[in-house]
Amino acid sequence: MVLAVGLLASRGVTVAAVILAATAESARADVEGQPRVRRSGDAAWSGGAIPIVVVVPDPEGRVAAALAGAPVTLAEPASFEGGPAAQVARGMDVAAAEVHETEAAIVWPARYVWISPETITSLIEAHGVIANRSLVLRPAFDGTAGWPAVLPVAHRERLDAIAADRMPDDILADLVASGVASGMLDVGDPGAAYDASTPRANLPPYVGPAKPASGHAHEWGAAIADEPDDAPIPGPAIARLSDD
Repeated sequence: MVLAVGLLASRGVTVAAVILAATAESARADVEGQPRVRRSGDAAWSGGAIPIVVVVPDPEGRVAAALAGAPVTLAEPASFEGGPAAQVARGMDVAAAEVHETEAAIVWPARYVWISPETITSLIEAHGVIANRSLVLRPAFDGTAGWPAVLPVAHRERLDAIAADRMPDDILADLVASGVASGMLDVGDPGAAYDASTPRANLPPYVGPAKPASGHAHEWGAAIADEPDDAPIPGPAIARLSDD
């Protein structure tokens, strides 16, 4: 199913972003002068996702340092024996604990570094206006389903039954096989289909909206904009497994 979302005004919804990286090195990989997760956190915040949770092992605190001043929560991963599905579940649990009204999570593999904020806003708006609010929604570019994907919290418990060897695309396929409805939203954003292995210069042209239909935009760093220039930059909130 391909959805067409126009200028309808969605009711207020709370959709989190769950950014997933397998290692601290991949989370901190450079993308045009920024760590991957910092760049993704920027796009998620600008696009209207809240809360924003980054799930990654960070034994030396380097990811936390890269996220200093960012309005995100850095979550200690679940046991890796559970595989990627367990990490998705972990991020959703942390998001729901932070904001109880969270309806869905935008599940975001960190290697998708070219996603525009407008795509995040479009996904949130689409989730807010579709009749079936339990739909798993993926962005599409030129007919190809991509990432990040909107996963309603109603399906959180289904993740516990997914095998540990299932990768992100497999996880969504397994959810659909279990009876979960899915759809695609054509966003015109090549970043939805091309990950960090493709340099920005080699991406197809962006053909999405010039700005979100709602006109929504957070200003990155707005939460600390009023701090004095010499004030220490706060680190991200930390969610450890022992805190749960």
